[in-house]
Amino acid sequence: MSVNIGEQAPDFELEANSGKVMKLSDYRGKNIVLYFYPKDMTPGCTTEACDFRDSHSRFEELEAVVLGVSPDPVDKHKKFIAKHELPFLLLADEDHKVAESYDVWKLKKNFGKEYMGIERSTFLIDKEGRLVREWRKVKVAGHVEEIAEELKKL
Repeated sequence: MSVNIGEQAPDFELEANSGKVMKLSDYRGKNIVLYFYPKDMTPGCTTEACDFRDSHSRFEELEAVVLGVSPDPVDKHKKFIAKHELPFLLLADEDHKVAESYDVWKLKKNFGKEYMGIERSTFLIDKEGRLVREWRKVKVAGHVEEIAEELKKL
């Protein structure tokens, strides 16, 4: 399955670090920054999460909520949030069904080994639930600033 700019973003239900099952549609009326990342506690993912943390108030001013998604279980998300004081929800996509629906579950290669995993990607969803922008194969440096600039246009 793929997602297309201008279309409704695929809705889903995932358990959050809060212990509640959250739906994407719960956030209608707010802009949503939905970011997929490979793994809690790894260097690139920590940098990205801390960048979102450090810009959290700016995203709130732009009427946006940040939601992080990875295949890690809720307990690992809780430790990641506690260690880095993350002020947004992390969602557990352990069976990677949501990642597949957003076409970010990909064959990856590292040191000669092939495996399936998350391709670091971000989706900007408007207040009506439409996908307005996507970033795939994200490079962490400067990414959060790029998203903020796009939010200003909405």
